[in-house]
Amino acid sequence: MGRPKGGTNKYWSAEEKYKIIKPILEYELTSGEVTRRTGISNGLLSTWVNKYKENGMVGLENKRKPGNPLAKIYSKKNFKNREEQLEYENMKLRIENERLKKGYLVKGDGSVVVFKK
Repeated sequence: MGRPKGGTNKYWSAEEKYKIIKPILEYELTSGEVTRRTGISNGLLSTWVNKYKENGMVGLENKRKPGNPLAKIYSKKNFKNREEQLEYENMKLRIENERLKKGYLVKGDGSVVVFKK
């Protein structure tokens, strides 16, 4: 099925997930029947069921991803003070250091990445 090209991922709240898997948990419907009715893949349904069985409603809550650590700093074109500028430069150097440890070499503005052997 998948999402349409250029579309966004569907966000499911914990309550919505529970409403969808409740018939499976109460043995009213099979996961195949729920898949046909909702269009959600059987694998995703079984993941939700397993998470619910292990952790209850907390297991169905969406996890926040850490994201890009530079995003909050880089979005500011003009730094308010020297400390912010140094924090930004420090973060860039840490990232460059990690890339070098893994064998990557970044050229120019960072758009070209070369793997060193």
